[in-house]
Amino acid sequence: MLKYLLVLICMAGPVLAVQPDEILSDPALENRARVISQVLRCPVCQGENIDESNAQVARDLRILVRDRLMAGDTNTQVLDYVTDRYGEYVLFEPEKTGANLLLWYLGPAVLILALISGFIYLRGRSRSPGPQIEQLSQEEEDRLRELMKD
Repeated sequence: MLKYLLVLICMAGPVLAVQPDEILSDPALENRARVISQVLRCPVCQGENIDESNAQVARDLRILVRDRLMAGDTNTQVLDYVTDRYGEYVLFEPEKTGANLLLWYLGPAVLILALISGFIYLRGRSRSPGPQIEQLSQEEEDRLRELMKD
């Protein structure tokens, strides 16, 4: 029973879309190709890297990465080549330069401002006096007593 459970657990792992005809014979190059494929986003699937995507464009990108590695490019050169062709959108983590800095730091900055604003609001709220309770006039008290008797 335990063997079957282990087989099911192993089969539940991530399924890679790399086809056998794409795999390089050199294990070092293939390992580099897999590392690069993990950081490149599939232009069609958007939420998957090209290593996991079954889309045709992902297959084309996997082959392109392997071709560039076999041509002698470094990992950085391959990423630059793909980025030049497809734009920074294909990178799961775009570079922190130019307009991307705004995207990288705007979220945390807004969160910090919201926390500070909330703190100031709550602190000011706790110091403000509560609502003023006015005393009832003698007429109002008498009328209230009358209503309570009934």
